[in-house]
Formats: sequence, structure tokens, C-alpha cells
Amino acid sequence: MNYSVSANTPQRRIYSVSEITRSIRSLLENEFPFVWVSGEISNFRKPASGHYYFTLKDKTAQISAVMFRGQNRQLKFNIEDGLQINGLGRLTVYEPYGNYQIILEYLEPVGRGALQLAFEQLKARLAQEGLFDQKYKQPLPFIPEHISVITSPQGAVIHDIMNVLTRRFPKPVQIVPVNVQGQKAANEIVDALKKVNEQQRSDVIIIARGGGSLEDFQAFNEEKVARAIFASTIPVVSAIGHETDYTVVDFVSDLRAPTPSAAAAMLVPERRELLQKLNVTYESLIQALTLNIQYRRMSLKNLSKRLKTPRSIFEDMRLKLDDRTNKLIDRMNRRLKNRANHLKRQLNRMLIAGPQDKIIASKKELNWHTSALIRTLEKYHDQHQSRLNTLKGRLTALDPYAILKRGYSVTRSLPENEIVKHADSLHPGQHLEVMLASGCIDVIVERIYKSGEKNNL
Repeated sequence: MNYSVSANTPQRRIYSVSEITRSIRSLLENEFPFVWVSGEISNFRKPASGHYYFTLKDKTAQISAVMFRGQNRQLKFNIEDGLQINGLGRLTVYEPYGNYQIILEYLEPVGRGALQLAFEQLKARLAQEGLFDQKYKQPLPFIPEHISVITSPQGAVIHDIMNVLTRRFPKPVQIVPVNVQGQKAANEIVDALKKVNEQQRSDVIIIARGGGSLEDFQAFNEEKVARAIFASTIPVVSAIGHETDYTVVDFVSDLRAPTPSAAAAMLVPERRELLQKLNVTYESLIQALTLNIQYRRMSLKNLSKRLKTPRSIFEDMRLKLDDRTNKLIDRMNRRLKNRANHLKRQLNRMLIAGPQDKIIASKKELNWHTSALIRTLEKYHDQHQSRLNTLKGRLTALDPYAILKRGYSVTRSLPENEIVKHADSLHPGQHLEVMLASGCIDVIVERIYKSGEKNNL
């Protein structure tokens, strides 16, 4: 099918890529200034800029999403792939790529509150790092001499703790006042822990507050508070809320108490009960010592009856000494007699063997072998001397200098320094070197004679 443009056809409007992209962006931003969107996070990235980049998707579609650093700092939970969220943002187009995306201003997890999710994420991460491991838990003193309580100075918590301590076992208590909720609470709790550790007066620290909602407990779910408790060299007891309330502080502390009053009761024993136990233990100890002394006395009495007098012991030992002395003397005499008989037999065998005859025979045999060796060496020397003389004569006959001494010479062409064997290889004016038996001469070729030519002249 052919298309043609007639004179009556309206003039076409041709957009550039930038213009059409910018127009689409304006349409999107005007139509959707702010919109809620729900989806699952995937392909999450956090570059050095601190901005969040990810994809929101459902079963049939996906959209690129951006959350700038200024907004994501306000989040109470961590973004991760697979998280289902609801987000408020504005639609736009990223013109360099022509992709449409949503710039998010606010996020919240679907099905769980942001604070609950943040609590679970922080708890899982600190547990993986080992901050909750039992091997790091510090033992509590049996009876602390000084106690620090980090809590709000107002409210019933501090009064409950002081009432229990006063009733059970009064001990010096240092109250470190802090806010237990609000934006300043976490920093104040961290500073209080550092202060008590620097003072090094207390044997144990109680961190306490009354009941409340998850939002009220937010300061006790902060990572910096958990790490400050883990770094404390003084044991820490957590007493946050009621028995069913749990915070990150409860897991990282050395001991968790279900309530502030229970924390005080767990730290110190009841003085009256302790005194009763001490009295019972004292009486039991006295009775045990009495029975032990009686048993020892009876054992000593029985042993004294079986004990011999020193005189009888001495007499027994003297008899044993005499008996063992006689046995030792008899044994030594037998051994000396056996050694003497053995020595006598060896002497007789030496006299019968007569080593002098063997020495004389050995000397004669040695002299004969020495003479034979000398004759062999002389014969070997004469043979090799004769062969050496023969080889020397052959070498002298082959010596080139001996040939030169008989009137011969060696001629070399210069500058090639090659031996001349044929006159045909030379030409008049050529420079030659003639080596004689003594010294060398340089000559110039004037004329070349062929074989027999000079004799005919």
C-alpha cells in the first residue's frame, strides 16, 4: 500500500524523543501527584549515595521504585527482598532511559507494623552476631554491695524496686534518672550505662520501666542500647514492662526479670530467710563436727591398741637386718667363687693356645706378601715406562715443529691467514707469511710457476 501526501494534507507534528518523553512525564506527574501502591520488593540496591533502588512487583507487573536518603532515614525497619509493602509516592519518568518509576516518600510493611518488623529484624541480626549467646552472660553476685537502677525517677517502678530491696535486704542504691520513652530515651540510657561503668562502684545494674505499648518500648529496641549493654563490664538485669512484654534489651542482658519488683527480688535474698538458713546450717555444722570428732576418737583408740611399742619394733628391725646381711654375704661369696673359677679356666686356655707361635708365622707370611707386592709393582712400573717411551717417540715424530726443523716451512695467505697448499690459488702481489722453525717472514708474490716450469728455465 502506498502513502502519499497531497497539498491538502495538514502539516505533521514531529516530536523529538526528548519532547515526547518530557510530555509523558508531565502527564504522569499531573495525573498522579501522590499515589499509594502495594507490591513485593525485589532487586533491592543501596549504592554509596545512600538512596534505595528496587522493584515493586505483583503477579503480572512491576515498576521501578526510588526512595531518597532523606526519606529512608525515617524508616523504622530494614528494606529487604521479598518484603510486602505499601508505599506512598509520586509517579514520574526518568528521561535518560525513558522508564517510568515511582519516587516513594513513605513505606510501611503489609500485615505487620513497622516497629514490630524493626524489632524482629534487629533481634535476628544481633542473634546472628552472637550478642544473645549464653557464653557471654555474666554471673550475678550473691549479695551485691551496691546497685544502680537506670529508670525514670517518676512513676511506681522505682518505688516498687526500693520497697522490695528495703524489705528483703537493704543495700546502697544509686538511681540514674533517664527518660524511658521518646526520642531522647535511647541516648540517655546509653550515657547512663557508660557512666555507671566508668564509676565502677556498682556490682549490678537494673534497667527498668513499667508496662506500655510497643511504641513505648521503642528505646529498649534500639541497637545502640543493646550494644551498650553487651559492652558493659557490670552485669545488667532487664526489667521492662510486664511478664509478657519482650524487648531486645531482655535478650542481650545478663538476666531478664518479668517485672521490676521481680528484678529486685532476684538480686538480693530475703535477709530473714537467709539468717534462718545460716542458723540451721550452723547447727548442722556443729553437729557434724561433733560426730566427726567422736568418730576420730574411736578410730584413734582402736589404732592405739594395735600399735606396737618402740622396743618391739626395734628388735624386729634388728632381726631383719641380721638376716638380710647374712644373705647378702652368702650371695657375694658365691659370686666371687664363680668369678675365680671362670678366670682360672680362661688362663688355662690362653696357656694352651700359645699365641707366640701364631705371631712368628704371621710375621713370615707378612714378609712373603710384602716381597711379592714389591716385585709386582716393579714389573708394572717397567711395563708402563716402556709404553710411555714408545708413545713419546710417536709424539715426537708427529710434532710439526720437528718437521720445520728439518728445513720445511708453512705458508699462509694474508690477511685470510689460510695455509697455502697450491700455487694456483695465489696471484702476483699477494701478501704471504712464511713460518720457519725459528721465526716468521712476510713476502710478496712476484711470479707464480706451475709444476715443473721453474726447472725448465
